[in-house]
Amino acid sequence: MHAVTVRTLAAGTALALLLVGCGSGDTAVQTGSNAIGSTNDINPRDPSELRDGGNLRLAITAFPATFNSHHVDSDGDVAEMVDWTLPGPITADAAGEIKTDPTFFTEVELTGTNPQKVRYTINPKAVWSDGSPITWEDLRSQAEALSGRNTEYRVSATQGYSRIATVERGVDDRQAIVTFAQHYAEWRGLFGQLYPKESTATPQAFNERDRNTLTKSAGPFVISSVDRAQQRIVLSRNPNWWGATPKLDTVTYSVLDYSARLNALQNNELDAIDVSGIEEVKAATNSPGIIVRRASRPYNSHITFNGAPGSILADPRLRAAIAKAIDRQGIVTALQNGIVENPRPLNNHIYLDGQKGYQDNSAVIAYNPDEAAKMLDELGWKLNGEVREKDGRQLVIRDVMFQQDTWVQMAQIMQQNLARVGVKLVIETYPGNGLFTDVIDPGNFDIAQFSWSRSIFPLGALPQIYAYDPANPLSNKGRIGSPELNALIEQTISELDPEKAIELANTADRMIFELGHSVPIAQSAGNVAVRANVANFGAFGLASPNYLEAGFLK
Repeated sequence: MHAVTVRTLAAGTALALLLVGCGSGDTAVQTGSNAIGSTNDINPRDPSELRDGGNLRLAITAFPATFNSHHVDSDGDVAEMVDWTLPGPITADAAGEIKTDPTFFTEVELTGTNPQKVRYTINPKAVWSDGSPITWEDLRSQAEALSGRNTEYRVSATQGYSRIATVERGVDDRQAIVTFAQHYAEWRGLFGQLYPKESTATPQAFNERDRNTLTKSAGPFVISSVDRAQQRIVLSRNPNWWGATPKLDTVTYSVLDYSARLNALQNNELDAIDVSGIEEVKAATNSPGIIVRRASRPYNSHITFNGAPGSILADPRLRAAIAKAIDRQGIVTALQNGIVENPRPLNNHIYLDGQKGYQDNSAVIAYNPDEAAKMLDELGWKLNGEVREKDGRQLVIRDVMFQQDTWVQMAQIMQQNLARVGVKLVIETYPGNGLFTDVIDPGNFDIAQFSWSRSIFPLGALPQIYAYDPANPLSNKGRIGSPELNALIEQTISELDPEKAIELANTADRMIFELGHSVPIAQSAGNVAVRANVANFGAFGLASPNYLEAGFLK
């Protein structure tokens, strides 16, 4: 399921969801478990087997509204693209096990718990693309910008950074000592996609400096060309890169309508695309020179309710009734049958199936159309013909989504489910450009279908998506929450004992279900159709991509 997705790792953002299966040649589509964290599928090869050079051609859903992945206007496409060009402290393997990335940081160490302190030692060779050193001041500036203390910084998320008291110089400019005012459980997830201090120094710089391109970066690649007319962005090798030379010369991202991607791959105009739905997976599998790689990825489709005051779904009891009328198993079976063995819905907002901490907390919205109808009656929504009414208003719900067949198929199943209990669902599709900025973020929906991009730091989603402050809703698109949930989220992300944090997170998840905040649907199966000569790239699962080793076989 390609979607428009919102990412919740060290950046908070929005992109495209995948549904995926794996196969090769012209064989039948192979299926596997939908649990995450067991493997990845990237055609691993020794760099010596790859040719030096080449252009990896990839696609994005919409032209970036900004290249600042921490800005509220950014999305998952942006976060993926700038990841080739920015430093961060950690990398992860396929199981989601994390370690410090020595290219950028020689040490990231928890040095105290009362107060919590973390020491970051920057690789002495690490420099920005203009040759200036990466220093503790870059960390201090980003921490302040993302803290939420100054709301003129239009940040997508403040998680973790809002808890930092100070960032101070260590033994020299290459060391930062971070002291927390409150404990933060997922401290290792901070400072991913680190921007230079010039990009975070003032609200004006944060909001506008990287609006049209990345002014300064520090990865193995830099953005070398941004062509709005051609809807194309090119990344080239960074001449000031201090690490091993990347195998690729360039990476090109083109904005392409989702329906055109498979043809573009088959016509040798792209090298890798996300594929979704059994027909698309089959078509890619049966295309010469293309292999469908598969590893369940940290994405999931869901529906978000609009619970803002005055909206038709402002009453949590009404949201609960609607949720109970939706056959999530039916949706997942329709979308993933033949791609995943035993397709099953995702039953947790925070953890993915296969991730440590996952448990089914969805009992409160278990599919029960008779119970849903009874709840609607009790709320005063009475059947009048085929559609319920209350106080002269029909129970008509507008469902907005990215214009793509898989999303529409999901909506059509929901439409049939809800018609059975007297609720009329109106399906509205939009192109990727502007879906969030023009429709979802302003609250112009009753239900919105999109995907969240999850991460190896699952608790980060709690303050970003599920806590609610009317003055600063962050990524709580439906403006739904409670003081009790806010307090529990605060407790959860302050817990330094990982086992206790999992227990608290699942208590919070049950509360999120009870509030009728949103309904998780399907975990991404993670199918990526890749040209057969591409190596060290494809379905990454929970692993961090190695941008130095991605390339083409000799």
